[in-house]
Amino acid sequence: MHFTAEDLLNVTFASEPLPLVELGMAMVAWQRTDEQAVFGRWRNRLGRELPGRARPLLDLLRPDGDNPQFVEPYARTLEEGLAVVREAGPLLTPGELHRVAARAPGSASWLRALWAQDREAWDQLGGALRSAYEVAVAPHWPRIRQSFQADVAWRSRLLAAHGIKACLAGTHPLAAWAGTVLEVDGPPHYEVRLGGRGLLLMPSPFWTGRPLLAEGPDGPDGRCVLLYPALTPLPLVGPGPAQGALDALLGRTRAAVLQSLIEQRTTSELARDLDISLPSASEHTRTLRAAGLITTERDGKAVLHSVTSLGVDLLHSGG
Repeated sequence: MHFTAEDLLNVTFASEPLPLVELGMAMVAWQRTDEQAVFGRWRNRLGRELPGRARPLLDLLRPDGDNPQFVEPYARTLEEGLAVVREAGPLLTPGELHRVAARAPGSASWLRALWAQDREAWDQLGGALRSAYEVAVAPHWPRIRQSFQADVAWRSRLLAAHGIKACLAGTHPLAAWAGTVLEVDGPPHYEVRLGGRGLLLMPSPFWTGRPLLAEGPDGPDGRCVLLYPALTPLPLVGPGPAQGALDALLGRTRAAVLQSLIEQRTTSELARDLDISLPSASEHTRTLRAAGLITTERDGKAVLHSVTSLGVDLLHSGG
C-alpha cells in the first residue's frame, strides 16, 4: 500500500463498529480454521445456533474476506443496512456475478436470480442477513463495541507515542514498512496507491487474517477502509464489565499474559502458570508481539518472551 505524505496525514479511525460489516466478518470467521485456540469454541457454538435460512450467505461471504461489498454496507443500524443492501441490487454487474459465482461453494442458480433482481431471491437474502445477525452479532454487540473502542484507544495511544508508522505496522504481525509503502506478506498479492485519499482504520473483533482494503463510504474517490483484526478478538472479551482498563483493552487472559511477562518466560511456562493451553499461550504472545508490547527471542530450543518498555508503560498506566 503506497502512501503519500497527504495520505499519512489523513489516517483516521472509524467512530464505531457497523452491524453488517461485523456480520460479514463473523460469517467469514466462522468458516476459517486459523486461531483455533481463540475461536474454536465460538465457531462450534455458532455452528450449532446458526439457522438454516442464514446459510445462503455462505455463497457470498467466503473465508478469505474478499467479499462483494454491497452485502457489507457502512450503515449504523441493521434496518438502514438492509435497505442499503436492497438498493444496491440494480447496480450489480455481470462481472461481479462471475467473480462471486466462481468462489461460491454451492449452486450459482440463487446468485443468478439475485443478480436478475428476482424478488424471492432478494427476500431470501434479507431474511438470511437478519437471521444471521440475530444469532451472530446482536447478542454480542456490547462486547463488539468494547473490543472496537479498546483497540481504537490503544492505537491512538500508540500513534501519539510512536507515530503513524508504528500504529499501522501493528495491525498485523507480517506488516512492515519500506519507505512510505506498507507491505503485508502473503497471498493474494496486490498493490494499491492511495493517491492522497487517506485511510480509515476499522478494527474488527471477528477478523483473523491480514488487513483487508476496501472502498470507503464516500465511494471510489474517497478514503479507503483498512479493516484489520482488533487487538482483542470477540471470544476473549468478557461478557460482563471489565475489571480494569487493561482488561477492557486486552481481555482478562491476555492482560494476565502481559503482566506475567514482567519476568521473562517461555511459552510453556506461560501456559502452565496461567492454566491455559499451549496453543492459546502462543496466540496471545503472537498478538502482543505484533502490538509491540512484548519481545520474543530464542535461547537454544527455548522461546523466551518479555515485556517491552511500551508494555511496561501500558501496565503502569492501567491501559
